[in-house]
Amino acid sequence: MADGTSGRHLKASTLTSPKADFPRWYQDVLTQAELADNGPVRGTMVIRPYGYALWERIQAGIDARIKAAGASNAYFPLFIPQSYLSREADHVEGFSPELAVVTHAGGKELEEPIVVRPTSETVIGEYMAKWTQSYRDLPLLLNQWVNVVRWELRPRLFLRTSEFLWQEGHTAHATQAEAMEYARQIHLDVYRDFMENELALPVFIGLKTDRERFAGAINTLTCEAIMGDGKALQVATSHELGQNFARAFDINFLGQDGDRHLAWTTSWGSSTRIVGALIMAHGDDAGLRVPPRLAPIQAVVLAVRDAPDLASQAKLIHEELERHGVRSTVDTASASFGRRVTDWELKGVPVRVEVGPRDLAEGKGTVVRCDTRSKMVVARNALTGTVTSLLEDIQASLYQQALKFRTESTHDVTSMAAAIDVARTGVARLPWQLVGKDGETRLAEEALTVRCIHRADGSLPSSVLEPDLTCVVARAY
Repeated sequence: MADGTSGRHLKASTLTSPKADFPRWYQDVLTQAELADNGPVRGTMVIRPYGYALWERIQAGIDARIKAAGASNAYFPLFIPQSYLSREADHVEGFSPELAVVTHAGGKELEEPIVVRPTSETVIGEYMAKWTQSYRDLPLLLNQWVNVVRWELRPRLFLRTSEFLWQEGHTAHATQAEAMEYARQIHLDVYRDFMENELALPVFIGLKTDRERFAGAINTLTCEAIMGDGKALQVATSHELGQNFARAFDINFLGQDGDRHLAWTTSWGSSTRIVGALIMAHGDDAGLRVPPRLAPIQAVVLAVRDAPDLASQAKLIHEELERHGVRSTVDTASASFGRRVTDWELKGVPVRVEVGPRDLAEGKGTVVRCDTRSKMVVARNALTGTVTSLLEDIQASLYQQALKFRTESTHDVTSMAAAIDVARTGVARLPWQLVGKDGETRLAEEALTVRCIHRADGSLPSSVLEPDLTCVVARAY
């Protein structure tokens, strides 16, 4: 293996620098990497094939973890009677500004308005009440992959859209302790594990404040990631719902003692917002940088010229990579080599293998990695081994880069004034007791929020009432 040297063939000259204008850069990446377009109705989006391939990989990774935690997939209706939402007061109040309501269908006015699913606690609660007759029916562990609608006033593709894709899990348990334990299992073994081990993205874990928690929950657990501009992005949440929804929908069961008891429920979800996190956490001046474990295409093999012998060799390398478990594709298109390199860099494919006339004559190939843009010339018989080794190296490298950025952006402070000053451009951590409800109001005036509350070692507390807790303050998407 030759020593790596920095370089790239052609920079995408129309891609705005993230340092110059981060929002414009984000939009450029969405367009030029062919991820998504605005939909025909304001706030909706069309996810293009490459963007959807990323979402499919996200789905697969999270779904496997959800099933390992014992939950099963189901499906519940898109349309929910408005009366269902009204049965849990905090819930309907929290979602009222975002609801899309159907009042007419089939050419006439409906007797009862129908809400287009903003989340499914209410409709699933209705059916949990039918299915949990005895303690033997518990725990009931459900998940669904669906679309939801929350009318967004300031839409932004993948980050905030009026319709988006997600998974939402809903469970019912016999005791509060079991419900609490399961919500935390999902949060740590599903969400945090996926974010850190597949998305290569370190996350702060903690509880939301009373002001920020989910409507109707007694605790909301959150994963907060730090984007390339220093802002925080909530990438997954889990909710301990107590008995609020069980009481509203009469989710009860016959206990071993012969009496009927209310169940304890949870809900939890993650969405296409994760694609936005991928872009903003790992992207650079050339476009996306996709972690190899997540990448739909882990390696692309490019023939430098449109020539039969180069195309034949490129296809052989591609087939060999596929046999060794590398998700790869071959590019022998007639477009200019520089243009094709730029297009693949925009898409952030982890490894690029280039085959030119000299490479073919010398029995070699050139390998380029997306995280550093460095390249190396490798013997033909070592190409596959080099690529597979690089994939794990790139995965670790992207995580370490994101962790380094988060560490350098985060500062421990001891006053509200210092927290406000730091959080204008980065992340502040300070004792939660110095903030409180009055402090949250002051932060909101500065367009800042408490992203989560955790213990000093970063672990999850049992509640926000634990002593000596630390909070994370930042600007947020």
